[in-house]
Amino acid sequence: MLSRRSTVSCFLLVSLLSGCDGPFLLLPGGALEGPIAEAPADWVFSDEVSTVQVETHPEDPYSINIWAVGVGDQLYLHAGGNRTAWIENIEANSHVRVAIDGTLYELAASRVEDVEEFARFADAYEVKYGLRPRNEKISEIYVYRMGKR
Repeated sequence: MLSRRSTVSCFLLVSLLSGCDGPFLLLPGGALEGPIAEAPADWVFSDEVSTVQVETHPEDPYSINIWAVGVGDQLYLHAGGNRTAWIENIEANSHVRVAIDGTLYELAASRVEDVEEFARFADAYEVKYGLRPRNEKISEIYVYRMGKR
């Protein structure tokens, strides 16, 4: 039997979660909301936030929280070797929306397959997060470049 305090806490948590369309911590969400802006010429401002939100599958939006790294006019997302739902969604439809500090950017995702480009991403990832990606074999991992549509 739950105590009154536990019951109220559970009710508040469920209420909070049901009011969110976007992802919540590690749980995926639906459509992201916010004003839409043009993709910037430089993503350096993204270094100020550790986690961004990414929405895939425009027909039935699916959103997640993820680390992102800006390198000049490119924004990179890294899933490691995990072929997750958002990776499958991107492979089916490259159109994504990325939310940074409440602003949405409508972008197109492209898988990084060039070793030199991956090295630039990995260097920036290490500077931002203090560690390099665990696996640096480009054929075994999923790194996506977010660019203008």
